[in-house]
Amino acid sequence: KAGKGLLQVVEGPSLSKMFRNQYDNDITTWSPQGRIHQVEYAMEAVKQGTACVGVKNKTHAVIAALKRSPSELSGYQKKVFPIDDHIGMAMSGLTSDARSLCRFMRSECLGQKWAYSEPLPVYRLVASVASKMQRCTQFWGRRPFGVGVLIAGFDEKGPHVYSIDPSSNYYDCKSMAIGARSQSAKTYLERHVDEIPQTEDLTQLALHALRALRDCLPSDTELSTRNCTVCVVGADTPFVAYEDEKMTPFIKALESEAAPMASS
Repeated sequence: KAGKGLLQVVEGPSLSKMFRNQYDNDITTWSPQGRIHQVEYAMEAVKQGTACVGVKNKTHAVIAALKRSPSELSGYQKKVFPIDDHIGMAMSGLTSDARSLCRFMRSECLGQKWAYSEPLPVYRLVASVASKMQRCTQFWGRRPFGVGVLIAGFDEKGPHVYSIDPSSNYYDCKSMAIGARSQSAKTYLERHVDEIPQTEDLTQLALHALRALRDCLPSDTELSTRNCTVCVVGADTPFVAYEDEKMTPFIKALESEAAPMASS
C-alpha cells in the first residue's frame, strides 16, 4: 500500500502541473518551437509595467511616462532617470532592474567624458546596454532583465528615441510606446506618424506624447500633475524632467482641449 500510495503521489495531477512546461527551467533551454520562454516571461513583465511614450521632431526628443503609486499611503514611483546632459531613459517593468541599467549607462557616459572629453553618442550607449542585457541570456543560472527601456537623447546626428526590450533587441524609432495598454498609444502615434516629426513647437510635441499616454490609462483615471512626467532633450536643451507643479501647463493645455469636446 505504501508503494501504491507513493505511485499515486508521483502520478498525481498537482505534480504533473508543476512540469507542464519543461523548457522554461533556465534561460539556455530552447523549446522545440524555437522559443526561449524566460525571455518571453520577461517581456510579459514589461507589458504589465507602467506606460511610457517617446516622440521626436527635427530638434528635440520627448518622453512622457506614468508614475505608479502602490497605495494611497505611499508616493509615486519615478519611472524616468537622467543619464547625462544629453541622454535620459524611461522604463517599464522591474524598477530595480532599471536602476541597475541606469548605473551602467551613467558609468559608460562618465568613462567617455573622462577618456575623450566629449559626450557619448547615443547609438553607442544603446548598443552597450543591449550587449549587457544579451549576456544574461547566454549563461545558465542567470535571468534576463525584466525591464523595457525608452532612451531619449541628442547627439551630432540629431534627436533619437530608442527602444530596448528584454530580448536585447533595440530599435531607432520615430515614436514608440511601451508598457501596459501601450497598443492604444501606438495607435495614436501611428495616426500622427507624419505630423509629429513636423511639429516645431516643443509644447505641442510634448502634448502629442501626453495624448498618446492618456490613451493608456484606465477609464476611471485621468492624467494629473502627480501621476505623469515629461522629459525633454534637444539641440539647445539639456535633459530636463518636468514633474509635479512643473507639469501644470501641460495638464491645463490637455484639459482646455477636452473642454470643447465635452461641451459639444
